[in-house]
Order: sequence, then C-alpha cells, then structure tokens
Amino acid sequence: MQLVFASNNKNKIQEIQQLLPNSIEILSLEEIGCLEDIPETSNTIEGNAILKANYITEKYGYNCFADDTGLEVEALNGEPGVYSARYAGEQKSSEDNMTKLLFELKDKSNRNAHFKTVIALNLNGKQQLFEGIAKGTITLEKKGVKGFGYDPIFQAIGYTSTFAEISMEEKARISHRGIATRALIDFLIKK
Repeated sequence: MQLVFASNNKNKIQEIQQLLPNSIEILSLEEIGCLEDIPETSNTIEGNAILKANYITEKYGYNCFADDTGLEVEALNGEPGVYSARYAGEQKSSEDNMTKLLFELKDKSNRNAHFKTVIALNLNGKQQLFEGIAKGTITLEKKGVKGFGYDPIFQAIGYTSTFAEISMEEKARISHRGIATRALIDFLIKK
C-alpha cells in the first residue's frame, strides 16, 4: 500500500516510518511534487489534520494521512495548542518556543501539560481520525539533545527523563504520535 504523509517535517516522517510495517510505503510531499505550504487555518488540532489530508487528496488525488500536534499546558488555558510550532513567531524556532513557554510558566506551580496528536487518514474516499495523548509536565529547564520541538522540556508521567533524553524507540512507545500512529497502523492492517 502506498500513502502520502502530508508533512515536510523530516523528523516526523522518520519517526512515523520507523513504526510502519514494510507493506506500507510512505511518500513525502516532496516526492509527489507538493512544494507549497498547506494552510493550517483551523482553530483545532483535529481541524488542521483534516485540512492537510483533504488538501492532498483534492489537489493531488492520493490516499494520504496528515497529522497535527499541539502541546497544551493547563496553567496557560491550553496554550500553545494549535500554535505550538509558531508560539514565539512565524520563524517556527523550537528554541524560541521553549524559551517563551518556560518564561510564561516561571511563576506557575501547575506545570501539567499534554501533547496531543490527531491523524486524519483519507483512504479510498473515506476519512478516519486517530488520536494520541501523552500526559506529563513541563520541566524547569531544557534537558537532553534527542528529539525535536518541545521534547527537551516535556517529561511524561512516570518518567524522570524528558522526551529529549530517551531513545527514539522508547519515545515512540509512549508518545502522542506513537499512540496515534499505532491506532492508524492497526486500522490499515485490518483493511
């Protein structure tokens, strides 16, 4: 089976490819000639995943899946949420985003947060949604060099290490994206 993954994020593509069985071949946006930025104009994570998947299906005719992920922090009323990638500005700098988030939480005792991923799959004219949530806390400082995005400041419940301090395999087992991707894989295998 061949599916387009509607993402230009090489880290996400690598993370998801590791989880998929060999029977599912992933094509990147670049491989299908989609070089434009797909608009993410929804105010929900689910909405943005759906927008991206529908864009590829409608403009390019491929079966595809798209994900959107956000970090939602309790003390900040769910921020940064859908704005996670550009929380500190349109330059989409992970360093700037983490610095801003740590600043916003400097006087807060409640550091509870969760990552949420929604995958929208468009397959043979039908759409399915898959969700993954990883609960945890925001650390006081950045720790670790693995991973990407907010990984150096997110510590999952039951762990003493951040997502940036654990292996990619361990992260895939417990992460929001890993949970959503396994639900997607289970669905595809049963097809």
